[in-house]
Amino acid sequence: QVKLVESGGGLVQAGGSLRLSCAASGTIFSIDAMGWYRQAPGKQRELVASIGIGGTTNYANSVRGRFTISRDNAENTVYLQMHSLKAEDTAVYYCNAAIVRWLLDPPLDYWGQGTQVTVSS
Repeated sequence: QVKLVESGGGLVQAGGSLRLSCAASGTIFSIDAMGWYRQAPGKQRELVASIGIGGTTNYANSVRGRFTISRDNAENTVYLQMHSLKAEDTAVYYCNAAIVRWLLDPPLDYWGQGTQVTVSS
């Protein structure tokens, strides 16, 4: 069994900062890509940022330059540092990870339960 647990969401004023964390636990052989998605009310879930096992990163245009994704492979944890937050960043943020549970198994997608980020203008 694998679980992703997010933390760090909350309410912040526009221009402020937040740091999200997501820790994977359970039977894990390795973790390939990890990422953060978000879903605002009435909108589809969208990719915010992703990071490969070697550290290659990818960002949505709307957050590039303001958000930084990083990971700690030893702790099976991914972070999202968010600066210069805007009202349009308000959403539920979900952690995602492609996890290999056993040697020679293919990676499977796992999701966290989501953490609310609310930016007041």
